[in-house]
Amino acid sequence: MMKFLTTKIGRLRLIGFLEGLSLLVLIGIAVPLKYAKGDPTLVKTMGPVHGLLFLLFILNTLSFGIEQKWKFQETTWKVLVACLIPFGTFYVDYTILSRQDVQ
Repeated sequence: MMKFLTTKIGRLRLIGFLEGLSLLVLIGIAVPLKYAKGDPTLVKTMGPVHGLLFLLFILNTLSFGIEQKWKFQETTWKVLVACLIPFGTFYVDYTILSRQDVQ
């Protein structure tokens, strides 16, 4: 668990996991509750949390991509687009981020 906090790739993967999870909670639980039950409380709570995690993921992706000299057209754009798609961050973590060799 400490590797997720001490390395840049670890932080990026952790933020990606949290961002993906917050997106799923937002669109899978909060929004349906808002429209089915008329209770926007969870949307009002999860919206800003997801927004913050989204921004952190974007900033960390760009920072890590520059540090690792990723080619934007090959890698960086895939990681950035992943945060817009449900389950996308989990897929990118499995296919790209977990395979990064960082000293």
